[in-house]
Amino acid sequence: MKSLITYNILCVFFVFLLFYFDTSFAQPQLPQRTLSVTPTQGINFGTLSVTGMSGGTVTVGYDGSRTASGSVALLSIAPNAQCAIFEIKICQGRNVIISFSPSTTLTGSYGDQLTLDLGPTDRGPNGVSFMSNADCNFVNVLRMGGTLHVPGTAPSGSYSGSFNLTLNQE
Repeated sequence: MKSLITYNILCVFFVFLLFYFDTSFAQPQLPQRTLSVTPTQGINFGTLSVTGMSGGTVTVGYDGSRTASGSVALLSIAPNAQCAIFEIKICQGRNVIISFSPSTTLTGSYGDQLTLDLGPTDRGPNGVSFMSNADCNFVNVLRMGGTLHVPGTAPSGSYSGSFNLTLNQE
């Protein structure tokens, strides 16, 4: 009789261990899928002048550097050139794919238009992906540059526009 009681206790103990190990070796939870993007600075090409009828381009790099080609002269008066900056919060272990339209149109005070070619970013070209390596409250900074095409016939004034930046997490 004693051996039957001991056998039953051992069976209960092994069943308990079976369930204990089953739950203790379960897969870990995946990181949260939260993602937030905040634009903190718009791209600005600074003050420039077209010196000839052929026009040219102005490029602002993702590092804020500015260069010109053709008959475009860069002036060192305000406003200064600056790259676009976005703050991204995403949880650790998530892969993010960056995508954006390759170009957009800027419209001037008199309805004239300039073409802006977007990119690259400090993470790479359109379609690049990166992995977040910090907790959900860490801010990943994304910087983006672009090239502005200025025709020789463009009237002076301020030009503005917008573009969409899409971030897909995997």
